[in-house]
Amino acid sequence: MAVKIRLKRMGKIRNAQYRIVVMDSRSKRDGRAIEEIGIYQPKNDPSVVEVNSERAQYWLGVGAQPSETVEKILKLSGDWQKFKGSDEPSGIKPQAEKADKLAAFNRALAESDDEPATGAFSSRKKKAEEAEEAPAAEADAPEAEAPEAEDAASDEA
Repeated sequence: MAVKIRLKRMGKIRNAQYRIVVMDSRSKRDGRAIEEIGIYQPKNDPSVVEVNSERAQYWLGVGAQPSETVEKILKLSGDWQKFKGSDEPSGIKPQAEKADKLAAFNRALAESDDEPATGAFSSRKKKAEEAEEAPAAEADAPEAEAPEAEDAASDEA
């Protein structure tokens, strides 16, 4: 019986989550697995990769063939290098620590000394200026329209 290590798709539509499983090579993609040895969640940021290293080493030693994708995942986790006996480091890069947004906000607030650096960002002032300009423009407009109205009345007659 040919045994493969491959991915079994789980999850919702457009939210794929996979289990790394050991299966008979003739079984369906999402069919019954002999054993589950890990998970892979590519939609998370950063992607979640968990592999039971001991079981992966066992199945590779017994002769199970990983699919291309699983081989890449095993290289990331370092299990493939252990199996092959190479000294290459695993491909997992340490994640940079995320900056604490609350601490950054409090720092910026302390630096500003509770004084706004610039004026307000609201558009109330602009709206007020436009409202003042609008009546002045309307006052000029009727004078200009009056001669045109007289011309139109004479053309109709």
